Amino acid sequence: MEKYIPIVVVENLQDADKILGALKEVGINTAEITFRTSCAVEAIEFAKKKYPDMCVGAGTVINAKQCDRAIDAGAGFIVSPGLSAQVAEVCRRRGVPYYPGCVTPTEIMAALDLGLTTLKFFPSSIYGGLDALKALAAPFPQVKFIPTGGVDSSDMQRYLDYEKVVAVGGSFLVKEALKKTEKRYD
Repeated sequence: MEKYIPIVVVENLQDADKILGALKEVGINTAEITFRTSCAVEAIEFAKKKYPDMCVGAGTVINAKQCDRAIDAGAGFIVSPGLSAQVAEVCRRRGVPYYPGCVTPTEIMAALDLGLTTLKFFPSSIYGGLDALKALAAPFPQVKFIPTGGVDSSDMQRYLDYEKVVAVGGSFLVKEALKKTEKRYD
């Protein structure tokens, strides 16, 4: 898993090309395309065709139907803001990694019961940031985290320096990539 997971909101396919091109140009080869827009499926299909070497997943997946649609489109991983047993089952059955949002001991235990050990910590800033994540990691040594939600360039390295964090995610990665490459994509 790459240590940066940009959260990509695609309003139209032209945006997808601009965003994914910028990410590739700055050396990021992973993208989580959210299911917050009507063109999410098309954006994942486009990404898989135009950028076949990128690891493209689907985010904000909240039910089994969306999960199947995302995987059918080519999503290589699934991310949810919370834990869904139905989404976990679709991913298990179809052999696709699932990273649900979990921020309490009860949610983490439910994820472990489903065989999940890499979890999204979302929204990180609201639920106590790195200090909370460290407190939760102590009783769950088998769990690794992907903090998102309030993580930005000012604190991402602190997260990445903690051995229980496998990656950080956020839309800030998209904004930074676009800013660095804006002249080429305007």
